[in-house]
Amino acid sequence: MSTSAAFLQLHHGIQKFLWAEGWEELRDVQELAIPLILPGHQDVIVAASTAAGKTEAAFLPALTHLLNQDPPGLIVYISPLKALINDQFGRLDRLCEDLEVPVWPWHGDVGSSSKARFLRGPSGVLLITPESLEAMLCNRGTSIAGLFHRLTFFVIDELHAFIGSERGKQLQSLMHRIERVLARRVPRIGLSATLGDMALAAQFLRTDGKAAVVDAPSGGASWKILVKGFEEKIPADGVPKKNAPESERAPLAIGAHLFKVLRGSNNLVFPNSRREVERYTHLLNQACEEAKLPNEFWPHHGSLSKEIRYETEAALKQKEHPATAICTNTLELGIDIGAVRSVAQIGAPPSVASLRQRLGRSGRRKGESAILRGYVIEDELDDASSLDTSLRLDTVQTTAAISLALENWFEPPATHGAHLSTLVQQLLSAIAQYGGLHASQAYGLLCGADAPFSEVSKDAFAELLRHLGQSEILIQDSSGLLLHGRLGDKFVNHYSFYAAFSTDEEFRIVTAGKTLGTLPVSQMLTPGQRILFGGRTWLVEEIDEPHKTIHVAAAKGGAPPLFNGGGGRVHTRVRQRMRELYRSTDPVPFLDPTAQQFLDQGRSAYHQYQLDERVLVDQGGHALLMTWLGDAANEGLACLLASKRIQAYSNRLGVEITKAGKSLQEVEDHLADLASEPAAPLDELLAHAENLTREKWDWLLSPSLLRLTYASSNIDIDEAMEWLRHTYQGTQ
Repeated sequence: MSTSAAFLQLHHGIQKFLWAEGWEELRDVQELAIPLILPGHQDVIVAASTAAGKTEAAFLPALTHLLNQDPPGLIVYISPLKALINDQFGRLDRLCEDLEVPVWPWHGDVGSSSKARFLRGPSGVLLITPESLEAMLCNRGTSIAGLFHRLTFFVIDELHAFIGSERGKQLQSLMHRIERVLARRVPRIGLSATLGDMALAAQFLRTDGKAAVVDAPSGGASWKILVKGFEEKIPADGVPKKNAPESERAPLAIGAHLFKVLRGSNNLVFPNSRREVERYTHLLNQACEEAKLPNEFWPHHGSLSKEIRYETEAALKQKEHPATAICTNTLELGIDIGAVRSVAQIGAPPSVASLRQRLGRSGRRKGESAILRGYVIEDELDDASSLDTSLRLDTVQTTAAISLALENWFEPPATHGAHLSTLVQQLLSAIAQYGGLHASQAYGLLCGADAPFSEVSKDAFAELLRHLGQSEILIQDSSGLLLHGRLGDKFVNHYSFYAAFSTDEEFRIVTAGKTLGTLPVSQMLTPGQRILFGGRTWLVEEIDEPHKTIHVAAAKGGAPPLFNGGGGRVHTRVRQRMRELYRSTDPVPFLDPTAQQFLDQGRSAYHQYQLDERVLVDQGGHALLMTWLGDAANEGLACLLASKRIQAYSNRLGVEITKAGKSLQEVEDHLADLASEPAAPLDELLAHAENLTREKWDWLLSPSLLRLTYASSNIDIDEAMEWLRHTYQGTQ
């Protein structure tokens, strides 16, 4: 490594450590990142594939910079996961011990004595979650200047996991608030394997978007991909067909195949829900018992206790026995679980970025390929099959996602949300930090020109303050100082306050006083909408928001929309690729014969329904608007139609429109009218929408602010209007 200019810039203690560890050369991402980070005067984004050495690319120069200071400074590493902090502590502690740099893990499982030692001498490397950093600002407001006096870098790991989320907006605000106390800019280093648009990622890292970017060539493993299709013999009403043996059920067949191909190696299996994690873990454990073999299959999801999750992680890390984790996205991020032979995806992945992140866990040994096994389930076809069944949506969406990942495309970061829920939290937190703030001070701190909520107007902020005052969240003393009200004080002093995100809340589905079950709700609902639950179609009669209950009645006739129960929101590029697949006649090399048959059946249905020419499909009492747009634009179209008092709902195929006695031509006329006029104001578009509360503090927003924050994150009116004008006026 003596010929490496980047290596020669590192602190001699780090050079000595790397020689002792047997490093023969720096990786590409490290060669590129070290000279950018080392001076400590700019923000830097380090993007490279999983296991490419991003962590070292950040810490080798950051530690060199820290050690060149007298006295040494402080690096704050921020992680989305406590488990990732524990991993990084193990990786950094050996290096930093030789350098005599203390490393401080700080989260809820770390003992108070360790935290007390850091507070007495805040230097070295602090590994912390946003929630723990929030608690520090809330509870130690007067000490923040002293604690972070020597802060030299923020290092944000898994940057993509924060972008577009309430937690990400919280993180932006926390870093900004610390910089305001220090009255100086602290360089920020963002690390990620999946960033679709570097300019947007840089804008998330800091509002001016002026970060230097290291976009290292992947140089990673080749991919081996096979998608297997399984036909479900049980029809949509949930009643098994006569003489259909239990072994023919698709999940059982998938479980049997997983057992056959995964035994004896370490793997990750990603179903698309916690319920499915439990199902496949049970099937695979049962297969081990029947074969009289030790268990090799372990569950991992957010509802499990930390002890069970740690047990699974430990099983994957140890070398003596093979282990496979059946997991949700909890193992999608960079927790060190050792070498994984392959990744299995059951059903369409939540997003292309998620698929790419998951596949990056495989093929990390030199010379090994990354292996992806996909599994798709489609209902068997008969004369009564609906359009969505006939189009084989899961197969086509999975194929589209894989093909886009192979082209190295993934969804661009979502940076446009207002995130007013988190603004409520940050306002209460800042008041705790400073012991009170005047309204102008609070607005300048959180919504000023360089602040994370800079798009919030003074009028909207004033409306927020008024509403929080009416709700006893805030009070104002005689001098105009904002203080916590009775309820605000209660909330801020509870440990649950520090998280910007809410735990998953599910709505009970009730009919005639009988609870059918619970369902996570992730899209706008209105009475009159139909949903699928328990294999049946139900009509939404009433939404009881305070009691998280949806009252339904059995629905008759028509093709029900697919109901989004917590899956990922689909991008327009994915739907456009799906349409390209339908239009093509080419076989797809990574599909097995059954999956290829599903694709061929979908193509046949596409042409049978003339979907290349038809935009509107008559389905009896409903018309289906085939947009091939993403969920945000489809929901925008549904809102535009609702403003004309036409019931419409976004679904996987586009927008479902209730005809209410209208002819198809009359529906077309309404769409043409919408295309010829400006979009209605937001309040009008969402006037009849219910169940817009999504985030933790949304319930404290006024109706107009709630509509604003929901629309900013979930609805794309501009794309919807562009599509309408192009389709019905022939203009771009």
